[in-house]
Amino acid sequence: MTINCLLLDIEGTTTSISFVKDELFPYIRKELQTYLEANWDSLELQNDIELLRKQAIEDTLTMVGVPEIASSDQTPASIMSSVIANINWQMDQDRKITALKQLQGHMWREGYASGEIHGHLYEDVEEALKLWTSSGKKVYIYSSGSIEAQKLLFGHSVVGNLLQYFSGHFDTQIGLKIETASYREICKSTGFAPDEILFLTDLPTEAIAANEAGVQVKLLVRPGNAPLSEEIVQRFSICHDFREIKLIE
Repeated sequence: MTINCLLLDIEGTTTSISFVKDELFPYIRKELQTYLEANWDSLELQNDIELLRKQAIEDTLTMVGVPEIASSDQTPASIMSSVIANINWQMDQDRKITALKQLQGHMWREGYASGEIHGHLYEDVEEALKLWTSSGKKVYIYSSGSIEAQKLLFGHSVVGNLLQYFSGHFDTQIGLKIETASYREICKSTGFAPDEILFLTDLPTEAIAANEAGVQVKLLVRPGNAPLSEEIVQRFSICHDFREIKLIE
């Protein structure tokens, strides 16, 4: 079947898991207090906090031990302290929710702009993006990280700005990556039939969801990725490098 569209995951697919876990996430924990203090009066930050506050209230309905965020009539110090507790708790849970990812994206923007962060890419990624797009394929990103965070990573990558190779970006606002409905929505948004799309990811749960929507899938086996079960290896095609992917013209 001809592939006309490639849908790429980031962590463990284009970018090492260690970059995300050892650089991006620690940056948030390290800089959070400073970021809150420096940007407290900005509307963007206050909107981020309100989204986090609403998420925390929703979480208390189904989860225990959720650090709630102080109401807006409390002192800035109290609100900041509660935000830090909530963010650290969410990151400990490795949550993939919009409220968390939005604030992270805004913080990473400062890190990329200052040059403290450069987005890691596997060495085969740039070459593949050039090859696919030059042959008329459309390339999209679908990540749990916010669209802004995606653009920052590829716009400030170790090999420079690669944003020109992407036709669009999707994040959790279109749906969770483990939900089949998300991939159906992406098909509608891009205008491609499911069997024209090849989704590249390292996670079997995402592969299964995409496959159930009729999307073609390859699982990436990169250094540091979680091992795949024999059942998953039998069910899905795997590759170790984008250069192994041969697309039918």
